[in-house]
Amino acid sequence: MATTTTEGARTYAWRVVDIVVAAVLGVATGIIFVGWNFVGGAGYEVFNAATPGLGGLAVGIWLLGGVLGGLIIRKPGAALAVELLAALVSAAVGNQWGITTLYSGLVQGLGAELVFLALAYRRWGLVPAALAGAGAAVGEWILEFALGNIAKSAAFNLIYLVTMIISGAVLAGGIGWALAKALAASGALSRFGAGREARADV
Repeated sequence: MATTTTEGARTYAWRVVDIVVAAVLGVATGIIFVGWNFVGGAGYEVFNAATPGLGGLAVGIWLLGGVLGGLIIRKPGAALAVELLAALVSAAVGNQWGITTLYSGLVQGLGAELVFLALAYRRWGLVPAALAGAGAAVGEWILEFALGNIAKSAAFNLIYLVTMIISGAVLAGGIGWALAKALAASGALSRFGAGREARADV
């Protein structure tokens, strides 16, 4: 992870502070997941009962870790690491999905990571955050399709994909961006690019 930009002014090498903050973000987001396992799980069932596939609208909060990790740490692997750690916390506490929670964390983090990679780890606004949330949603949709949704109707899978992307963009992307901005404004991210940008805006 010692890759640098061609400009030489930025480094993608992970610092100790990056590792520590990734761990804190992962645990904190995992705790959010634990609460959302009940609220979002119930919402998923209610939405699906109304229209099969509409349950995707409840998925976005579970995609938050990758967006936060990417926006705050801004290093290759950050989105994946934070989302995967958050999933590990959720699985360790116990939930209704067991070991598959880790599979979800992996593909969700990878989905967000690929978006930040496509943007060359240089864009960190609301639109990139929304795209990362949507990317995480696509990753989860592919996993669930492979694990069983392939047997469901095309209509279900299409509705589920669309609603998951919307939820990922709005809940994971929008809330993740707002949380990152709030943390930066508080001074908690003074050693990160997001914190420096917040100071420059004052």
